[in-house]
Amino acid sequence: MKKIEAVIKPFKLDEVREALSEVGITGLTVTEVKGFGRQKGHTELYRGAEYVVDFLPKVKIEVVVADATVEAVVEAIIKAARTGKIGDGKIFVTSVEQVVRIRTGETNEQAV
Repeated sequence: MKKIEAVIKPFKLDEVREALSEVGITGLTVTEVKGFGRQKGHTELYRGAEYVVDFLPKVKIEVVVADATVEAVVEAIIKAARTGKIGDGKIFVTSVEQVVRIRTGETNEQAV
């Protein structure tokens, strides 16, 4: 099993959720996060004063999937989240050793 974490632009969340639904993902976790990468934030003007916004708002999506579906899920996220502009985000894929559904005690593939 693999855990896929995707950090994307907030306005792309609905498109990514729909794309994941189309490839069979039935559950995911979404967190509002802040961060920066190559864009290094940006400068804004507020009441005549200029200030630097170091951390930009992003959304982190987390989903655990079977090894066989990793590529389809990654491709769905890329297609839905890409704008072609800097700051589109990143996808991280890591191994998951064990999953347990608390309610039923199911483990691993059955618990996902």
